[in-house]
Amino acid sequence: MTVSPETASPVPRWYLIPVRVLLVTIVVSLLSFAISLLLGICAVLLAAKLRHIHPDLRTAYRFIAAPAAAMVGAIVLVSASFMEVRHYRRSKVLRRIEHQVGRLS
Repeated sequence: MTVSPETASPVPRWYLIPVRVLLVTIVVSLLSFAISLLLGICAVLLAAKLRHIHPDLRTAYRFIAAPAAAMVGAIVLVSASFMEVRHYRRSKVLRRIEHQVGRLS
């Protein structure tokens, strides 16, 4: 059984790890910022309506959305880094195994 070039896995490239980690971190951080901002604005509007005062929406940005996005961003950065390094190592080993099996056949 030989491994054809069409079915061989792509060569793992270590220099793409930081690019993918930063891309995922930025996308997830922006998404979490948008969702937490929406929920923060709703909460500020509800609290202002219950207290019969004018809402200060800066509170939603400063104390709700920005800290939530920062926490989510830090968690995603660490977890994506571990996952990408694990994926890189696994694909490197699998590529080596494919190369050895191809040589034996």
